[in-house]
Amino acid sequence: MNDFIKTTLGLQLPTDPRWAHLAEISIQNILTDHAFCEQKAASSCISLIQSYSYLPELVEELAPVVSEEWAHFRMVLDELKKREIPLGLQRKDEYVNKLMTFIKKGGSKEDNLTDRLLLCALIEARSCERFRLLYENLEDRNLGDFYYTFMVAEAGHYKLFLRLAKNYSSPAKVMKRWQEWLDIEAGIMKSFDPRGDRMH
Repeated sequence: MNDFIKTTLGLQLPTDPRWAHLAEISIQNILTDHAFCEQKAASSCISLIQSYSYLPELVEELAPVVSEEWAHFRMVLDELKKREIPLGLQRKDEYVNKLMTFIKKGGSKEDNLTDRLLLCALIEARSCERFRLLYENLEDRNLGDFYYTFMVAEAGHYKLFLRLAKNYSSPAKVMKRWQEWLDIEAGIMKSFDPRGDRMH
């Protein structure tokens, strides 16, 4: 697993191994939180398209991701319905909120785009790692297989966001900044308990 998160995803710190077990105990909360994560992912792509509508490749690459993330939201809604679980209320995402404070303020539009794309890449990478844990560890194998689909999708999204960042800035500059993001994310992860009632 450590090789997977470092080599494939770049993440510096693996999820606490207790998380998957705690998540299975709180699967109602996990599914609800997951649904809102997919909704926010779609909204983030829409926001990027709105802010950088003058970048044709970005628009063309992210438009399908909006559709895919919204389809994922509906898939999780269907899973909730099948289990007779209401969607419930959205909770504050402390993980994402802490990461967002690392976005550079007052820089160039290019620097802002780089940071926004790297933030998205990082969230997708961590989500991919978490979905893999659910796929590999859930005793409910139907639900485990359900999460395999999301794991594969998030890996693709992570790579897409990282590639787009390199397309619109110096690759060396992007990778330097990416390492800074990875370091700050590892610090945030260390500050949290396993928290099995949410995706991040």
